[in-house]
Amino acid sequence: MLLILLSPLYYAYILKAFTSTWRSILDWGENPHYRTYNSYQIKIPDKYGIHGIDVSSYQGKIDWKMVKSMKDDDVQIKFAIIKASEGVASIDPYFQRNWREAAKAGIVCGAYHYFRPQKSGAWQAKFFLQTVSFEAGDLPPVVDIEQLNGVAENKMRLELSDFLDYVEKKTGVKPIIYSGLTFYNDYLKGHFDEYPLWIAHYHKAELRINASANWLMWQHSDRARITGINHVVDFNAFKGDSLAFQRLLIK
Repeated sequence: MLLILLSPLYYAYILKAFTSTWRSILDWGENPHYRTYNSYQIKIPDKYGIHGIDVSSYQGKIDWKMVKSMKDDDVQIKFAIIKASEGVASIDPYFQRNWREAAKAGIVCGAYHYFRPQKSGAWQAKFFLQTVSFEAGDLPPVVDIEQLNGVAENKMRLELSDFLDYVEKKTGVKPIIYSGLTFYNDYLKGHFDEYPLWIAHYHKAELRINASANWLMWQHSDRARITGINHVVDFNAFKGDSLAFQRLLIK
């Protein structure tokens, strides 16, 4: 009995049992598949095993080592998609630092371009690839399209197509399209179905999108709190398992 009571394993068992009971109390009445993670201060769907964030200068200076070390139950930041450029002349002021430091901390990185439909798609693609040097192990290039900016939808799709074609030709990788669910349904659905999608649809237990949509990532919250980041941040889930995630990375 004394050996048991003096064993650190015994107290670890007691602590684990207490933690499990307390977690059950906190989660009482919640959807068990969409529960609150207090450390992140958001609800997270539990059917996904690979999680990530996306950042820009909006988040300020980030301590990427702290981001990497943060963990709540089995949820940990695996990837980060970082804003690189916008239009044909704007580079995110924190891009180079984020791109360097996130990778150094062991986080899988991706980069995105904020698309302006009123600008040449080909020129935006050239500017994006002048800003980012993609390497093996990175996520594919991402184009963020959220607004028409006063441009006719056919014109927007033409310029976006030029952007996608140029990036794919130069990198040999099919880019990912990011958009909000409403914008996708209104302007993109049925036009770019061969491209993988990253869809924003906030604070829901499920991503309510057409079953045939080729989506890979879901931005399910814009309110996460991450250790090492002094501002709220978008939180994302990857659709597949670890093998599917590895297959997605640039070879």
